[in-house]
Formats: sequence, structure tokens, C-alpha cells
Amino acid sequence: MFIKSFKVDSPNVKYTDDEIQSVYNYETTELVHENKNGAYQWTVKPKAIKYEFKTDIKVPKLGVLLVGWGGNNGSTLTATVIANHEGILWATKQKVQQANYFGSLTQDASIRVGSFNGEEIYAPFKSLLPMVNPDDIVFGGWDISNMNLVDAMGRAKVLDIDLQQQLKPYMEHMVPLPGIYDPDFIAANQGSRANNVIKGTKKEQVQQLIKDIRIVVLWTANTESYSNVVVGLNDTMENLMALVERNEAEISPSTLFSIDCVLENVPFISGSPQILWFPVPPGTLVVNALSKLRVMLENILRACVGLAPENNMILEYK
Repeated sequence: MFIKSFKVDSPNVKYTDDEIQSVYNYETTELVHENKNGAYQWTVKPKAIKYEFKTDIKVPKLGVLLVGWGGNNGSTLTATVIANHEGILWATKQKVQQANYFGSLTQDASIRVGSFNGEEIYAPFKSLLPMVNPDDIVFGGWDISNMNLVDAMGRAKVLDIDLQQQLKPYMEHMVPLPGIYDPDFIAANQGSRANNVIKGTKKEQVQQLIKDIRIVVLWTANTESYSNVVVGLNDTMENLMALVERNEAEISPSTLFSIDCVLENVPFISGSPQILWFPVPPGTLVVNALSKLRVMLENILRACVGLAPENNMILEYK
């Protein structure tokens, strides 16, 4: 059975006019390597962690800045949201298609909430908590190319021509801010389109990005080359900022963007598997990260309304 919405009735959950308050006791285990009677052994100990969540009920306006806004991902994402917001219909070779959010985690996925008379009950993912409607998101961003979003969408060759033509009035005025171009971290074939770049040292580039950043930042640009996390070099914030001051070559553009987001207290979402602040096995596919992100998000949002995890992804997964 599928239900559209629900509320949790629990002593650990409280609904007010402004927020949802939840206390969640997460049960896990920890291992201890200890000396007992002169011999070391592993001991597994049950452990409970108390989490307290507060979620604002009022949904704010949301702006998202895309790194690589003029690329295939950035231009297609922007076009998709606009097409849904405007309810655009367009002709394909098979039929007249209407814009939809099929495949979207928040708009199309469902979650199990329990059972009723022996039947499993499911609800929309977006019913867990108040969420921003993607139709209301305002997009902006950076790109190393100054091409407007209409031309970028045409270059990407992802969307049908009829849809592109209908989107032109909404996107032709959208032009990316200058981005960071570093040939050491990007494919060689991108050099010819790098006509919209932030000049200067690493520190000067960071200072310019601080002026640009105001909202959520999402990396949709190309996957960068592998970077090494070296102890004493870029393993702590202090060491990383010292590298920026020295204009070290090991600092990638994505790292500069993430530094700015930390300094400005702005969320940074990486849509690529490159190294940022922690080691990732070379060759990791972004789809692997997205599948983990999906279950991690569901578990955290379930905990925000006092519901237990529904899968085997641990709650403290980062």
C-alpha cells in the first residue's frame, strides 16, 4: 500500500509550529583490543549513541551554484529543472514527452514506513521531512568557458532539439562566472575552451571565490586527476591553508572550491570521485558514491523523525 504522508507518534518526537524535534538512540558496537591475563584479545562491546535532531518546518528558498555550470551535467540539470517548472512538452521520434522527475531521489523514490494488517506500507521519500521543491531552485555557477547555457546545452547534445528550442528564452541569459583552470588536474582537451578563468595565485583565486559564494555549491565539472593526501602537507586545514599561501601546485581546483565553502560555512557537494580532503580508491565510480549517499540520506532523515534505519548502511557513515 502507498500513502502520501504520515506523522510519527512517539515520546521521542515532538512537532511544533516551527520545527520537528527528535531524539534518536542509535545502537551499534565498538571493538576494543585489550590485555586480559597477559594476552591481547578483541572484545566487542554494545554501544548506544544519543542523537538529537531539530528540523525547521518552514522550507527556505534555495540557490545552488554549480562548478562546471556550462558542462554536460550542469547545463542538463538546469534545463531539466526549468522544463519541469514550466511544464514543457516536446516532440521525440516516438511521442510527445512531458517533463518529469522520474529517477529523482526526492521526487520519485519511496520509503518503507511500516506495515498495516500484514501489508507493507510505503510513502514518498519527500514525505519524510519538509523539502525544497526542485522547481523552486535558483541556479548559478562557474565554468572555464564563457558560453551561455543555451549554447552549452547544444554542445552537450543530451536533450532533444525541440526541447532545447523551447528552453532557449529561459537560458540564453545564463552565463557562468569565471572558473578555475589548472591544466595539471583536467583533461587536455578542455584547454581550448578555457576562456573564462580566474587569474592569479591560489590565494587570489580563493579570495575571488569567497566573493562569489553565497549558497549551496555542487561540483558538476569534470573528474580531476588523482591527488595524494600527504601527512604534513595537505592532511589538516592548517597545512592546507599554508599550501594555498605558498601557491603549491598540489592544490586542485575542487579543493579550492571546498576550502571556500568551509570558510563561508556553505554546503559543498562533490558530484565526482576525485580526492578532496580524504583518500578515495583510484577509479572509484561516482555511481558508487551516489548509492551510498542515497541510503545515508534516508537513514539520517528517518532518524530526524524518530524512525529506525531500513537498510544496512550505518548511521555514522560520512
